[in-house]
Amino acid sequence: MGAVMRRIHASLILAAVVTVAGSTTTAADAPTSPATASSTLPAGRYTLDKYHASLVFRVDHLGFSRYTARFTRFDVQLDFDPAHADTAQMTATIDPDSLELDNPPAGFADALKGPLWLDTAQYPAMSYRSRRVTRGTEGVLRIDGDLMLHGITSPVTLFATFNGGYAGHPLDPNARIGFSAHGTFRRSAFGIAYGIPPVGSSMGVSDEVEVIIEAEFSGPPWAGSPPHAAGDAVR
Repeated sequence: MGAVMRRIHASLILAAVVTVAGSTTTAADAPTSPATASSTLPAGRYTLDKYHASLVFRVDHLGFSRYTARFTRFDVQLDFDPAHADTAQMTATIDPDSLELDNPPAGFADALKGPLWLDTAQYPAMSYRSRRVTRGTEGVLRIDGDLMLHGITSPVTLFATFNGGYAGHPLDPNARIGFSAHGTFRRSAFGIAYGIPPVGSSMGVSDEVEVIIEAEFSGPPWAGSPPHAAGDAVR
């Protein structure tokens, strides 16, 4: 509870003028808006801020709903130059055993982790590695990469929107950037074909899987960081 309250408190402070003890720095003096800060962002290694990241997937169920679930243990390393986004390189690792479902019936989660679906005992890791990043229209980045799932590696394309960032902040003395991304793939390409509806029917679970990603990354240290700012860093 204490950690949650600290995060809430830090968020409230960031919405107002910041006065750091022993410093006259205010929010107006530090980058706070992606629109004004992106040109000052440093190039380098960015690591996933797991407090502000989600990995969700959806499948069609009987044609009646988009069944939604998520993985809660994953990590990403990103080499990123805001001035040359098409040179970005990204590697993600996912623990399929971290699958979480909304209100699952008894035994359902174990069944999805079992041999007919993810088979996490035999395939305890998933990964995604970018091969090429290209700029699209309206700031969208196309990421062509390889997904390793269920012991099979196959191409999957993601489309990412760069939401901006800042070089640093008195309560967050590292660069920070954020992305929203989505993509689709066919699970049958990875050997997971159980429950796919027959042609012309929706009686089952779709072959197509939709992936939705929200992620913030922490980057190189902020050159203008007050010496004591790190202790008050955003959580």
